[in-house]
Amino acid sequence: MSGTGVNLGALAEFNVAVVLDAIRRHPSGVTRTGISALTALSGMTVSNVCRRLVEAGLVIEEAAPARGRGKPPKILTLNRNGGFAVGVHIDPAVITYALIDLSGRVRERIRTATPTVQDAEGVVREMAAMLDALLLTAEIDRGRVLGLGVASPGPIDPQTGVVLNPPMLPGWHRVELRSALHLATGLPVLIEKDATAAVVSELWFSEPGERRNFAFLYYGTGFATGVALGGAAVRGVSSNAGDTAHIPVDPTGLMCDCGRRGCVGVVTAPRTLVAEAVRAGVLTERQAGDTTDSLQVGSAFGLLADAADAGVPAAVEILTVASQQIARALVVVVNLLDVGEVVFGGPFWSRIAPVARTVLPEAVRTDPGLVVPHGIRFSESSIPGDVAAVGAATLVLDNAFSPRPEALRIGTTGESAGRFSVPFSTP
Repeated sequence: MSGTGVNLGALAEFNVAVVLDAIRRHPSGVTRTGISALTALSGMTVSNVCRRLVEAGLVIEEAAPARGRGKPPKILTLNRNGGFAVGVHIDPAVITYALIDLSGRVRERIRTATPTVQDAEGVVREMAAMLDALLLTAEIDRGRVLGLGVASPGPIDPQTGVVLNPPMLPGWHRVELRSALHLATGLPVLIEKDATAAVVSELWFSEPGERRNFAFLYYGTGFATGVALGGAAVRGVSSNAGDTAHIPVDPTGLMCDCGRRGCVGVVTAPRTLVAEAVRAGVLTERQAGDTTDSLQVGSAFGLLADAADAGVPAAVEILTVASQQIARALVVVVNLLDVGEVVFGGPFWSRIAPVARTVLPEAVRTDPGLVVPHGIRFSESSIPGDVAAVGAATLVLDNAFSPRPEALRIGTTGESAGRFSVPFSTP
């Protein structure tokens, strides 16, 4: 009978998630009657759940301002200080740490250079130490932290928490990151691809129905695409969906490690554009530095972007061509998924954005390969700072508090589905 029927224990937790989500989406407050109307749950169920949420310190219940005769109703609001989540984004150049409260507001952020990527154990030690520093700076007790989310380059195995063989992190071969971080920090740990974590954060912070079907173009040291369909992140069979770096966009372009020429992830990579800037005389070799060093590439790419902002023709041309190549890849993504919106973000996006924003929409719209009959909206991430780090932290909140109907089936418990339990005791 496994997999059929309703799991009554999961039903109770599902109702908690439904009520908490309704309260979260009404920052100015909502009454218990209002929650019943929004969720279709009975008044008794809503009252019981709200009582538990208030006792746990996740929700605040206060009387509304008096208006006329009669007792004013009680208004429920999210207690943003009731819990916190930490997100970590691992990039070959930098590791970003973000602490967010229950409302999703970033309370503290730290960025450090990534330790030698060949030394995975060193990275874990560094991450654990920086987590301590993050909580100390924000003056947050570890007991109030719900969990730790990690956004990593793919491929990953989120079921086992293993980072497999990410091409941008040489030496990382089947690193058991989740278990290592759990042992080092004592916190529950979730791991997700960086582009997918970005999608989760966009869904979490958007208004209901505002953003349901979109592709998130992640432009960083690597190139990836996260996808949301029907208001849910698309992960695929192994949670590695969205690896679009190998879409060919230039038949005469550089040879990719996959054996093809002109893959978008190679021809538009910051290190490739820096090398082109040297050949075009925009940068000197000294300014470019070592194009195999992610930190030096980041600095040199910034100089290239500065030159384009200043109107240097060769610099503008390099970023224009890269934007056109990205547009060709986007046409494939849009045709395949039939999405109506493309959201842009990632560590290097802000530097290419001034040129890309003027090139991409028209390049996609006029591409002869575009099939979809509808218009496509182009927008930038609504998440300030590093969207992947904030997205990783959001994974924790989303995992603990977002309603998931699939968890109601018998044979599917919150634990087996990899979910955190809602903490019903005051930290």
